[in-house]
Amino acid sequence: MPVIFYIDDSRDDLFYLDYIRKKERIAVDLFCFTTAEAALTALEQRFAKSAALPDMLIADLYMPLDSGLALVARLRMEARFIPIRLCVCSGSDAEEDRERALAAGADSFLQKPLDFAAILRPRMLR
Repeated sequence: MPVIFYIDDSRDDLFYLDYIRKKERIAVDLFCFTTAEAALTALEQRFAKSAALPDMLIADLYMPLDSGLALVARLRMEARFIPIRLCVCSGSDAEEDRERALAAGADSFLQKPLDFAAILRPRMLR
């Protein structure tokens, strides 16, 4: 079963994605975090325990303390996290936001509301 980390400062967005996962009975382990720091701590703990890293990490573009771009850029600089598919999401459809996400090292730019069918396509999970 794929493992996804989702980081968003909006508790409504976190709730919505988990609600859809349950409602549609989507076979995925979803871990939700309200801060980039909390997600990074969870990644560090998994790595330290030699536990499987998530297949995908989705970070919100705009968060008050640490943007999704900063998290993606940080993870891209560490070889141990290279296997994780990194995505940035936003309600924005601005081309410059997509370009900034990809320039930071994201594999994909996803628009909100997030769509599990699109997220779980084989090419998205590699």
